[in-house]
Amino acid sequence: MPVVYLALVYLLAAVPFGLVITTLYGGDVDVRAAGSGNIGATNVARVYGWTIAVPVLLLDALKGLLPVLLAPFVWDAGLPWQGLVGLVAFIGHCWPVYLEFRGGKGVATGAGMMLGLAPVPTLFAIALWGAVLGLTGRSSIAALVATAGLVGLTGFLAFGALPFAGLLAIGILVRHTSNIGRIVRGEEQQVVRGVRWNRRATGPSAEAALAQGPAGGDASEPVWRERVEDPLKGDDEGGAH
Repeated sequence: MPVVYLALVYLLAAVPFGLVITTLYGGDVDVRAAGSGNIGATNVARVYGWTIAVPVLLLDALKGLLPVLLAPFVWDAGLPWQGLVGLVAFIGHCWPVYLEFRGGKGVATGAGMMLGLAPVPTLFAIALWGAVLGLTGRSSIAALVATAGLVGLTGFLAFGALPFAGLLAIGILVRHTSNIGRIVRGEEQQVVRGVRWNRRATGPSAEAALAQGPAGGDASEPVWRERVEDPLKGDDEGGAH
């Protein structure tokens, strides 16, 4: 029975929700041929926006969470069994048999897995992911920083789950090797606009705006710069006959 359950977990986690959702509710662009070419929520957001990416993100997270929560009902073997189930779900998402083993990065599925194993450190790591994403605008940097934070937090708050957090971190690192290369080269694209610190306003100050004329600029300057000639002056100079 446990072996059958692991097989079912892999097959269900291998369902490419990013491709399914964008095919049903997106446009004609195949996410595998646009952006980074990945089927995960980040590339879906890059191609179609977060309106479609958020459901993909949630479904990918449930791939890891639900199998872990249901695992004790199949075989009551404690945390090691649940951790194994979560890792199988992660593998199914990252290397799906339906797409010639070309899947997502595994961040959402791994987060769901760890949420079932160690909820407190995972929630802190999710908050860290959101903060780094907001600051940098780059999901890959946020994922790598949050994964490192997850390992450290799990070691302090849920030591029993640390081996699974470590294996998950290795898997996420492997899946992000191309992203790391782009980060080093400065070529990694943003998926949201990061916060810009010390940004100065480019417009005029309030005092300067009040001093401007209706069309902008200094109100003291004349609007019409061309010198107007007196139409009768020429006749006076030339004389009338």
